[in-house]
Amino acid sequence: MRALTLAAFETADEADLVDALRADDAWIDGLSMVATTADDQVVGHALLTRCWIDDAPALCLAPCSVLPDHQRTGAGSAAISAVLDAARDDEGPFVVVLGHPDYYPRFGFRRASLLGIRLSVDVPDEALMAMSLDPDRTPPSGTVRYAEPFGI
Repeated sequence: MRALTLAAFETADEADLVDALRADDAWIDGLSMVATTADDQVVGHALLTRCWIDDAPALCLAPCSVLPDHQRTGAGSAAISAVLDAARDDEGPFVVVLGHPDYYPRFGFRRASLLGIRLSVDVPDEALMAMSLDPDRTPPSGTVRYAEPFGI
């Protein structure tokens, strides 16, 4: 996993974050998923960890990694879909992500500010997104509190 994450990003920050999350109480067994090629090469990874929206339990999607030569092949989408499906079965119901606003809506994410969800730090409004894994529940409004390793 570390080698994949190091290859996917310009710095070691995200790989260090994954390592720190593995050792943190925010880690949830079964909510770290990979995408592989037909010959079982791991090419993508998505991770959900515990977070909070004010006092409501939620999940954080981050980091998501894809080997550079496998980007735009569906590997990232496959890993994200798999981890969201696993959470839907076990952990839900709310997920937040800080990421590219043109990519994550395909999974059901929408601008968090429309739901009254924010961070304690400044980020572009369109980059913070949230979703409910249960169509009958709306995410609560409030401030997202990430696990300690995120440093937010």
